[in-house]
Amino acid sequence: MITEDWTLRMVTPKKGDYTRVPMTPAARRVADAWDPAKDEAASEQCRGYGAPGVMRLPGRLRIGWMDDRTLKMEVEAGNQTRLFHFAPPGPSAAGPKGPALQESTWQGESAAQWQYTVNLPRTGELKVMTNRLRAGYLRKNGVPYSANTTMTEYYHRMTAPNGDVWLTVVAEIVDPENLREPFVQSTHFKRLAGNATFKPEACEAR
Repeated sequence: MITEDWTLRMVTPKKGDYTRVPMTPAARRVADAWDPAKDEAASEQCRGYGAPGVMRLPGRLRIGWMDDRTLKMEVEAGNQTRLFHFAPPGPSAAGPKGPALQESTWQGESAAQWQYTVNLPRTGELKVMTNRLRAGYLRKNGVPYSANTTMTEYYHRMTAPNGDVWLTVVAEIVDPENLREPFVQSTHFKRLAGNATFKPEACEAR
């Protein structure tokens, strides 16, 4: 449900439009040199569809369990798939895991855990921590994030008085190379009927 930043999300922002992004001078130089034709020539059309950017693009989500400890999120935008890995309780659940030399990807490595309130009846939120990202764009107009970026997301599910089910995702993106401070934004989704269409779309650089 795109009720904010319509011109930054429904269409690719104009070159030089970095509204509200706390960019470093180095990041601004990179974004000022953005050229979608070069990304297309290098088969890098998906640079704007990595985990830090794809959740803000228009499109539906499809969420389900891949196995007992892995939540799978399919994203229409760019035909991307995110995997949220749950670890057994203990120190190993503190952050993203995996082989030290694992290749970075657009969606990175995500560790997930449920967080519960102390009130009854018990309600919960999903916390997802993502790193090991392939460098890409926070916005499709070349606003960069580096491979050292970390992202922490909080997923909150709520039911409105009329029965509609909403999912709010609050993301905090940290990238000392390209951001002067953590970049926080919230995105909202409304649950559709089970027979709603799901049509993945290819990445586009423009």
